[in-house]
Amino acid sequence: MNSHFPRIIALLRKERGLSQKSVAASLGVSQALLSHYEKGIRECGLDFVVRIADFYGVSCDYLLGRTPHPTGATAVTPAQPQADAGALHQGLLANALAVLYGVLELCGSEALSGCATDYLFAAVYRAFRVLYSANSKNPQAMFAVPPPLADGYASAQMDMALAEMACLLSGRSLSGEKGLAKADLPSLNPEKLAEAFPDLAASFFTLLQQVEARMGTGRFTGRQKAAPKPKA
Repeated sequence: MNSHFPRIIALLRKERGLSQKSVAASLGVSQALLSHYEKGIRECGLDFVVRIADFYGVSCDYLLGRTPHPTGATAVTPAQPQADAGALHQGLLANALAVLYGVLELCGSEALSGCATDYLFAAVYRAFRVLYSANSKNPQAMFAVPPPLADGYASAQMDMALAEMACLLSGRSLSGEKGLAKADLPSLNPEKLAEAFPDLAASFFTLLQQVEARMGTGRFTGRQKAAPKPKA
């Protein structure tokens, strides 16, 4: 089948708190066979893919890892035959930020939202400053922090913001700000996100999928041909 299918069907079962025995009985297979499917030891037929997709109420494409959205929905793209990539990415990012801040709002902590904002502001600062500084004629006087320190300071701010978020989410207080109790932490999974953000979830899942696709390879690494060796 593929590497996604076993992981996803096992995850769906565990998210719903179901036993292998009960799911196997509902699907008309033995528990041992379902266990083999979930571990990737054996491959199932297409009829079983359809059956288990119906059982969990998700699309076959989702089970096969072809879309990050449980219903199989994809992010809305501009109608033009050749959509501008920059405009599409702006839309994905804007929708993803709306989901992020929506989840932060569920937490009910202004301090937590402030930490996330610090992180995102610093990320924009770093990306823009690299772009701005690429042309040596652009005056650096626009920035208060000198070039040798800027990226390191901004990176440190991002790390600090994430550390403060982790602290608050663990329930610990931080500089007088109360940490979140376990009861305040939102219960999340793809289905709940799709239900809470029906117009934004597809874009959000697409962004997550694109980031993970580039992890370990980057945008160009691994896609370029090796440079020819110099002749002796």
